[in-house]
Formats: sequence, C-alpha cells, structure tokens
Amino acid sequence: MAKYSEEFKIKLVTEYLHGNKGYKLLAKKYNMPSYTPLRNWVSAYKTQGVEGLKNRRRKEAYSVQFKLDTIQFMLNTGASYQETADQFKLNNPSLINRWMKEFNEQGVEGLKPKPKGRPSMSKKPNKQTKKDEEKLTREEELERENELLRLENAYLKKLRAFQENPNAFLEKPKRNWHSNSNKKDSD
Repeated sequence: MAKYSEEFKIKLVTEYLHGNKGYKLLAKKYNMPSYTPLRNWVSAYKTQGVEGLKNRRRKEAYSVQFKLDTIQFMLNTGASYQETADQFKLNNPSLINRWMKEFNEQGVEGLKPKPKGRPSMSKKPNKQTKKDEEKLTREEELERENELLRLENAYLKKLRAFQENPNAFLEKPKRNWHSNSNKKDSD
C-alpha cells in the first residue's frame, strides 16, 4: 500500500499551487518528515497532470531501449533525476537512479529484465554433476566407463541366471554357522 493517498497528494499540490505556503511549511503542516515528496508531486503534476500523482497498481516493465534512452538523455543534457522523470513521464525518479547504477556497474546487461522469484532447487544439483563430469581427466573417464560396464555385465549375468532358474533366487541361502561351544580346546 502507498504511504500517501492520491487525494492527499492532490490536496497538497493544489494547496501549494494556489496558496502562499512553500514546500517546507506545507510538509510541516501535514507532519511529513521531508518536503521532497511534495516537491516531486508538484513537478509530476505540472508535467503529467493528475495522472502523475496516481499510485501505480502494477509494476510496469520498461524495455531496455527505453531505459537506455532515459540514461542517455540524462547524461547528454545534465538533467536531474526529477527532470528526466518528468521528460519521460515517470513518476518515480529513484527508478532512473537504479537504472543508472545498474548501467554503470554492468553496462547494457544490467538493464535487461531479470528472472523473478526463487530459482528451482532441481536445477542446482544438475549443474554440479555436469561440472564434476567436466573436471574428470581422460583416465578417470575411462575408469568410470569401465566400472559402468562391469556393473552392466554383472546385472546381465544375474538376469540370465534368474531366467534359467527363478526358484533359486526365491529360496533363502543356507549358511553354515559354527558355534564356539562345539570346538574343543587344544590345550
């Protein structure tokens, strides 16, 4: 939920535009911690009208080209974040600040949309096994293949034996148990 309602913003902006109080006095009158939001609302109202004061219900996805155009405009003209936001009809100047920071750190790649949410857990182990396989030397690969062939061979032998005599595998194997009590002392 937004901190300030649209009605409150409109009330303060009209009071500023038609009254004789400045940003600081109005902010103090309505117990606002800073006059900066009021100044931004007035600027947004002057460029976009009432639309500039409305709370956005959903996040709008901006294209990489739009973000680049915004940053280029700011760099070429030396405009402030607020002036740039007014020029491109954005009501959140801090958004441009974040785009600028990502652009400076990562270049154009930083402006591309990022996947939302938490990554799937099933993907992580698969990546690790692929990395482990890549690290194996040729000799280790051959040893692994050899072990797999041995296992396959043993399995096929057991299968063949089971097909020849299925009852042999159903019976419990008899074991010869020797107890110590039956043995005689050799002293």
